[in-house]
Amino acid sequence: MSKSNSTAMTEFLFEGFSSFGWQYRLTFFVVFLTLYLLTFTGNIIIVTIICLDHHLHTPMYFFLSMLSISENCYTVAIIPRMLSDLLSLHQPISIQGCATQLFFYLTFGINNCFLLMIMGYDRYMAICNPLRYSVIMSKEACIQLVSGSLVIGLGIATVQLTSVFGLPFCNAFVISHFFCDVRPLLKLACTDTMVNEIINFVVSVCVLVLPMGLVFISYVLIISTILKIASAEGRKKTFATCASHLTVVVIHYGCASIIYLKPKSQSSLGQDRLISVTYTVITPLLNPVIYSLRNKEVKDALCRAMGRKLLFS
Repeated sequence: MSKSNSTAMTEFLFEGFSSFGWQYRLTFFVVFLTLYLLTFTGNIIIVTIICLDHHLHTPMYFFLSMLSISENCYTVAIIPRMLSDLLSLHQPISIQGCATQLFFYLTFGINNCFLLMIMGYDRYMAICNPLRYSVIMSKEACIQLVSGSLVIGLGIATVQLTSVFGLPFCNAFVISHFFCDVRPLLKLACTDTMVNEIINFVVSVCVLVLPMGLVFISYVLIISTILKIASAEGRKKTFATCASHLTVVVIHYGCASIIYLKPKSQSSLGQDRLISVTYTVITPLLNPVIYSLRNKEVKDALCRAMGRKLLFS
């Protein structure tokens, strides 16, 4: 293919859900829109409750509020466009639009991974080093940790973006996915992508395996400390402060690892898309649900807020 043909590309099309009939796409639209609105609203409620209730002005809930904001930014980058494509197939996306979507998807997806790692470290400090907790997890330290997480996300997203969009794309401009992601885009390049595949794998290991490993170590130490508590009620109460975070960690890292750490030879486009739907639509909803239903302090804060509203209405 000539260079003029490979560089003439100005837009892409998503294959997405084009193989499904109109009735199925309409059903998907209603389901995904409902889940998206629940996710967005749930995260907004969590952030609002944490801001308004002084009982929740602690490092753990500060990190939770940052995770909720990041999750909303993450879903905004993907789902509105996906919903639009479900109603009207073959809407092209410009190369610039695709690059923008990929940048924000990677930035906030990576940010979420490191925020969950930070939340694991917070639980470790609170349970294993309670006397030093308030000193180490100061307000300044919390802000630095959150800022560092976002900077890492921005930096890695920039590297990935430069790596992918520095390639020449061929006339096969249909992306076998419902959003712009690294692997589907690499399949459209009309040049050898071995270096890009290596970069993508290294990034996946750094973003998933490293945080997962540190969270695992944190919970080994946490469980070891909890088992030393003499009272069964004390053990139960202490572990309850970690249960919500541990549940989210398992779901989040589990789905992401299946997608990004699986060997290329074992990739199935249909299977990858199905897992990606879970990772981008369903998993973000689990965060507000889990933290609302499994966290007593959040539920109590919500009840206090609702009580005040009813009192003054």
